Amino acid sequence: MAAQWRRARASLAKWCPFRLRKPDAVRHIGQMLRQYELVEKVKGYDPEADEDLLNKAYVFSMKAHGTQLRASGDPYFSHPIEVAGLLTDLKLDDETIATAILHDTIEDTLATPEQIEKLFGGNVARLVDGVTKLSKIEALTENERAAENLRKFLLAMSDDIRVLLVKLADRLHNMRTLHFIKNPDKRRRIAAETMEIYAPLAERIGMETLKAELEDLAFAELRPDARDSVLHRLRHLRQGDVDLVDRIVAELTQVLRAAGIEAEIFGREKTPYSIWRKMERKNVAFEQLSDIMAFRVHVDSLPTCYAALGVVHGAYHMLPGRFKDFISTPKPNGYRSLHTTIIGPERRKIEVQ
Repeated sequence: MAAQWRRARASLAKWCPFRLRKPDAVRHIGQMLRQYELVEKVKGYDPEADEDLLNKAYVFSMKAHGTQLRASGDPYFSHPIEVAGLLTDLKLDDETIATAILHDTIEDTLATPEQIEKLFGGNVARLVDGVTKLSKIEALTENERAAENLRKFLLAMSDDIRVLLVKLADRLHNMRTLHFIKNPDKRRRIAAETMEIYAPLAERIGMETLKAELEDLAFAELRPDARDSVLHRLRHLRQGDVDLVDRIVAELTQVLRAAGIEAEIFGREKTPYSIWRKMERKNVAFEQLSDIMAFRVHVDSLPTCYAALGVVHGAYHMLPGRFKDFISTPKPNGYRSLHTTIIGPERRKIEVQ
């Protein structure tokens, strides 16, 4: 089991740079990924993918869910297709995409495990069964599934990490459409469950981008006033600086290239939740935070990683006490990187990873 998780973490590492696509405000059935579009997306990164498997899963799920509707009023079938679409952004294999398309059929339709196995094979049937079992845990009472115990149970139950990935994508799409649920108590329960269970689970298996969005969507429901306050300050910070991130990326790239280091650099503004959490933890005002923006530098080898750090520290003033070496001491989930905070380009305080 330990060896399997090490292999899974290693394979997840190559997915981390990919971004999950953001929803276009409210997505309706007309905007949903069509059958041929979904197949083309998978074939685009995996030419050997089983096209028949994907087509068959699409048609079966659409027929099985029939006239079922979501809280938004959209056909229910749009949900598993959106979940599958999220997983294509992570370039997952055809069996995982088929599982995403079929993941609610056993629980919410008349489809049976025997049908799934007969039509889609043993591997897909096992994955769909795994997702179904995880979904049933959500029905337990709060006392029966204390957050930490449930996280451990989910990890222990899933002998294939793809089951967890489908479940996390399922939760992400449900959180993106949470506002359609009219009952405020139900919305808050789902948001609290996401914050306590699913976001930490995503972090545990190395899915940092997914974890950050889950946290921020839950934060929007649980602490809307606090989130609006952070967003207001971010908008003020951005005034006149619409391309600030791009300018900083360009300067960092030039500084490293001048030292003979080729690197891919990605910049982002931290999420309102991560900013607010740091303000709470450190008991500081927004203006006192040193890393509203974070930049990730990708290089091709471990020695080059340390060399790039030396170049950055040589070019910019480093803030004392803000350096962390997660290469010599990796995080429990296998994450390895160097973190530093500098007074960087344009005299901005930024975090560089």
